[in-house]
Formats: sequence, C-alpha cells, structure tokens
Amino acid sequence: MQPELRHLRYLLAVAEHGNFTRAAEELRIAQPTLSQQIKQLEKALGAQLLDRTGRTVRLTDAGETYARYARRALRDLAAGERAVLDVHDLSRGHLRLAVTPTFTAYLTGPLVAGFHTRHPGISVEVRELPQDRIEAELLADRLDLGIAFHGEHLPGVEATELFTETLGLVVGPGHPFAGRTEPVPAGELNDHHLALLSRDFATRLHIDAYVSEHRVRPRIAVEADSVSALTEIVRRTSLATVLPDAVTRDHPWLSPVPLSPALPSRAVALLRRAAGYRSAAAGAFAELAARWGEEVRGRPAGEETEGR
Repeated sequence: MQPELRHLRYLLAVAEHGNFTRAAEELRIAQPTLSQQIKQLEKALGAQLLDRTGRTVRLTDAGETYARYARRALRDLAAGERAVLDVHDLSRGHLRLAVTPTFTAYLTGPLVAGFHTRHPGISVEVRELPQDRIEAELLADRLDLGIAFHGEHLPGVEATELFTETLGLVVGPGHPFAGRTEPVPAGELNDHHLALLSRDFATRLHIDAYVSEHRVRPRIAVEADSVSALTEIVRRTSLATVLPDAVTRDHPWLSPVPLSPALPSRAVALLRRAAGYRSAAAGAFAELAARWGEEVRGRPAGEETEGR
C-alpha cells in the first residue's frame, strides 16, 4: 500500500493532539478508523511511527523524521493549490495577512480598505499576532504577509522597510501637561502615573528600553491589552501614556507632549517568507503597502494618514 494524503493528515493530527480521540474529533472520523489507518501507514513504511505506551501518544524517532517530510509535502501541495487557483488579473484570490497589535489602531484599516477598493474579488484574512508568531506562521506557510517592526528576523523571513514610526508622550484634557509645548525632561515622568500597553506589545518593550536607558521609573497605574482601551482610559483620567503619533492624530482629545530626549523611532516592515510561491494577491498588496510607505515617508510631519 502506498501512503495517501489522508494518512499524512491523520498522522500529523494525532501527533499534534497526542491523543487519538481528540484527533478523530478534529478529523471527523471514527477513532477505530483513525487507528486502523495509522497502522496501515506504519505497515506500509515498515516502521512504528507512534509510541502508544504512555499517557499521551507521541511520535517515535522514525515518526518525527517522517512527520517533517509529511508537513513539507502538505505545505507544498497547499501552495500548489493556491498557485492553480491564483488568477493574475486579480479578479479573485485570497490573501492571508497578519499585523502586530499596535498597527490595528491606525494602519490595517487604510491598507486593507485601499486593497479591497482596488481588488474587491480578493478575500482578505487579517490576524493580529505578536511579531514572533507572525514570523513563525510565515515560515510555516500559514501566512502570505506580515506587518511588524524591522530588526532581527528569523532565518528565512524577508523584510522590506515601509516607513518610520514615531512614538510620543500623550495626555488627555485633564492632565497638567495638556497643551504644554515645552519639552518634558524624561526624569519628570517619575512624578506621574502612566497607562501603558501590556508587555505583549512590541511598543511596550520599546518604551521599557527607553525608560531603562534613561534610568526613569514611572509609576505604571494601568496596563491595557488594546490601543482603543488605552486611549479611552487616558481620555477620562489624569494618566499619561505613550502612543504612535499616527494614533494620537486620530484622537482629537489626546494631546501630544514633547519629551526630552525624544523616544527613538522605529522602522515598520513588510515581512514574507523568502522562499516559496508568492500569489498575485500578495504581490499586489505588497506593492500597495510600498506605495503607502513612500507617501508616508514623503509627507510632512503631523499630516494625517487616514484614507490613504
């Protein structure tokens, strides 16, 4: 018997769940059928692929080796299917995009809206993920493109810089800094309570690096898991925060306050897998993102980005 595609999927499902029952539920087949199919695969290969003696089912050494090739085969077949379905006139297709959470507040909307206006026949799947997850999903071919920050990337991930993002100190109307034009020395932050994004955000890590470098110890009164929640909290309290300038401009009740020294800027990049098939939809989105980035780089500081 020659192994078939279903055998590869069955083996990988059992390996992922470590359990025949849960794997069978996911695959929507009976557990005895699943067990029988795996045994047929092992017989065809002449090797035991699963260790069933423990509390959980796990791959044997032979199973680990075979699973690597099985994942690669299924990934290549999926890419082949997308290539066949890909229409180069962009009348239809599918794009899998992920962004780091901060960009959801100001970048995802204009880019996806612009792309949909140009190519309404292409469906777009947008996910919000931490940067390390984006890169892992790209390498596993579960994403076409990602938008994150430029820096050290996993081997096999290709980055194209789009534009530079600047961060600034921001307060609401009830804060004593509201309307201040004179730069606030970083040390003064020690005397104020802040509301910041949680450490799941790359933005927070950027802020933490700044306060550590300048030996500042602000009091963190609130940590939020979304930019929208953070802006509302700052709007209604006397807490200060740090946000990308583009987010601040979208909220007229927020006041930017100059900080000395200023927070360092950071490069925003479009990420993709260096090798493998690139769909026409991914290529069209990459071109749109590059043009959008060029406009941002050539735009005077403080000019609105919405609707571009």
